[in-house]
Amino acid sequence: MARLSTGPSMLEKGAPTGEVAVLAKAQGVLKSEVTVKAARGLSHFGEHSAGWFALGLVGAAVDKKRRKDWLVAAAGVVGAHAASIAVKRVVRRPRPDHPSVEVLVSTPSKLSFPSSHATSTTAAAVLYSGLTGRNLVPALVPPMLASRLVLGVHYPTDVLAGAALGGVVGGLIRRKLKRR
Repeated sequence: MARLSTGPSMLEKGAPTGEVAVLAKAQGVLKSEVTVKAARGLSHFGEHSAGWFALGLVGAAVDKKRRKDWLVAAAGVVGAHAASIAVKRVVRRPRPDHPSVEVLVSTPSKLSFPSSHATSTTAAAVLYSGLTGRNLVPALVPPMLASRLVLGVHYPTDVLAGAALGGVVGGLIRRKLKRR
């Protein structure tokens, strides 16, 4: 099985190195009462892509002319989430576990790479941008990626890989929708 290296054992009590150091620094800079509350809200909204799927259903209900496109896009968001879960099960990278990183929310699994929240959020942003005619990526993706770091549940490469995966899945489905 492929496994991403996280450097020295995550249980070592020494100073953080590599991605752990980057994560600890990001969490230290970004973490506040307000950002943790917002990050937890984003975490719950994005869990299993449910919030993004629900928004797609709302789009389908409101935009009757493009109902089928909204339903395909919503299903695409769930598909992107499923793809991230498949990758997680192959890579099997454990979540951050170092004294310098505070985990501030529970997670449904102990697997970290890629971030499923980043994947489904980016897929939703790409797909729903095509349907709304507005570029939603800058407004939706960075806050979700940052929230995963603030909450201490992903390494930086987890969220970047998740965003890349979601962008690819969302882009492929969006291209198919444009051809119709």
